[in-house]
Amino acid sequence: MTLEEALDRLVASYTRYYNVVRENTAPFFAKAEFHAHGESYLLIKEAKMWEMDSNEYVFFYAASEPDAETVKSLIETAWDEAIAQVNPGKNHRNSDVTFLLLADTLPADTKKIIKHTNRSKGYAHGFQGWSNLKLGAFELSTGKPATNRHGADLKKLLQNIFLR
Repeated sequence: MTLEEALDRLVASYTRYYNVVRENTAPFFAKAEFHAHGESYLLIKEAKMWEMDSNEYVFFYAASEPDAETVKSLIETAWDEAIAQVNPGKNHRNSDVTFLLLADTLPADTKKIIKHTNRSKGYAHGFQGWSNLKLGAFELSTGKPATNRHGADLKKLLQNIFLR
């Protein structure tokens, strides 16, 4: 599978539930957004028990052999761009940022950057929600994923997409 085919497959897996954009997304190849709103009532709508908003911003990138500095810069760009869109308030639960990287070969220093990059941000000491940075990478030559701590759930997702 070529890098372009893999990227198309990865982005296509997000189109069902996310708003995916592939034009004017530089330096990324595509971006996706997910927004959810939940409420709970006690018998009638006027007796609202709770209300919450949850968001996710996903950034897609692919390169044959991405170097660590480029990946680090892209991660910072993704984080800054997504955090600028966060609107914390009393109903805000979370706004996560996900960066997905596809590569033919992942150099050891790039894997290290992905594994050791952890970023979280709380709003009003957590009372107005939080944001976590999830990183996931997939090496096409070996079929092995790499993730950071917050992106551990991405490992299974990437394996399901590319190893089935």
